[in-house]
Amino acid sequence: MTSTLRQIPGYVVGTWDIDASHSTVGFSVRHMMVSKVRGYFREFSGELVTAEDPSQSTVTATIDMDSIDTRQEQRDAHIRSADFFDVGNHTVMTFRSTTVRAHGEDWVVDGELTLKGITKPVSLELELNGFGPDAYGGTRAGFSAKTVISRSEFGVDIDMPMDGGGVVVGDKINVELEIEAVLRAS
Repeated sequence: MTSTLRQIPGYVVGTWDIDASHSTVGFSVRHMMVSKVRGYFREFSGELVTAEDPSQSTVTATIDMDSIDTRQEQRDAHIRSADFFDVGNHTVMTFRSTTVRAHGEDWVVDGELTLKGITKPVSLELELNGFGPDAYGGTRAGFSAKTVISRSEFGVDIDMPMDGGGVVVGDKINVELEIEAVLRAS
């Protein structure tokens, strides 16, 4: 056992499936220069592998772009259109980790995010929330992660200027993940 593992109480090595019913893939973006609109994706899946050496762990995830929900159907339909996500041609967004590294008491998961056919490096600030038994005889793990991406770098580059300056939709997207995962039976 490495000294890094001793710093992670209850750490469990294994392959985990994201439990989408107990997880959230959310975001917020500046709107009209005065507030933020929040939304999330209802459909997503993923696999996490916690390795004996945590820095060798991996993450892959797929998000169904058609499942966007900002609590306003007209806006959601516009976001699905070619102006934004072009869901007719780009049905999923994917993330694949490339490295996992310690960062103080927390972690950073570096990886490649693919959105609208464009792949860019992204770093997720990761908080490991814990490992423990569930009510069904299995084992669960919890993770919180966040990052900020530029929508224009991924080809979501609609420009809607406002009279008097500013834009209707900001470029900076705050991404927030609350992930609960279930250990696969061996």
